[in-house]
Amino acid sequence: MRKILITNDDGISADGLVRLARTAVEFGEVWVVAPDSQRSALSHSISLHGSFIARAVPFPVPGVKAFACTGTPADCVRIGVLNIVPGKPDHVFSGINRGYNVASDIQYSATAGAAFEAAFQKIHTIAFSESHEGSHEVTDRYVRELMAELMDKPLGVNEIWNVNFPGCSLAECGGVLRDRTVSTDVFYLDSYTERTLPDGGVEYTVDGQRRWEAAEGTDLKAVIEGYVSVGTARNIT
Repeated sequence: MRKILITNDDGISADGLVRLARTAVEFGEVWVVAPDSQRSALSHSISLHGSFIARAVPFPVPGVKAFACTGTPADCVRIGVLNIVPGKPDHVFSGINRGYNVASDIQYSATAGAAFEAAFQKIHTIAFSESHEGSHEVTDRYVRELMAELMDKPLGVNEIWNVNFPGCSLAECGGVLRDRTVSTDVFYLDSYTERTLPDGGVEYTVDGQRRWEAAEGTDLKAVIEGYVSVGTARNIT
């Protein structure tokens, strides 16, 4: 039986993680090692100084062995592969992230960072993400189908499958677009609001707007137009 390790960056209680595990149990023995709380935008960071803790916790999907970890998503993959899953997993799934992992945002994403760590450990890996708002209808319609399809599709060195589900209704979805490239367009036009503190320091809070434009054939263009985007991404760090 295949062994599947699942992680995320939204935390072990996240709905997307539970939905992914519920689908994955159809394909093998599932282990979850996920952060104990929100860890978004930590990219591929790992804990080098000091230690972190993983504790066995109850999980709402029968048969799944779950651990909550105080480290980063990449830490979760490392201990899952090297210490927790007996004999190492055959596959790592990261997600289902609340928010797209497309275009330049991939470099910040801890969903992608955890997936890249798995690829570095030579484990076949799929990252799953969906819109942070809107319906889950498209995700729930296609996640099992794409999981089955991609689990046996080969990947290059340090490469992952990257799947993004649009937040439109199922009726509005145009289907699946495969072989999407990672867009070089900027998804968010970032800025910071400033607030001067009583001690003279300045507090900065990230702000910004989405940019709903992208080149043809890219992951960002696909989700903008209501398609499921399937493509590969490579860790170049």
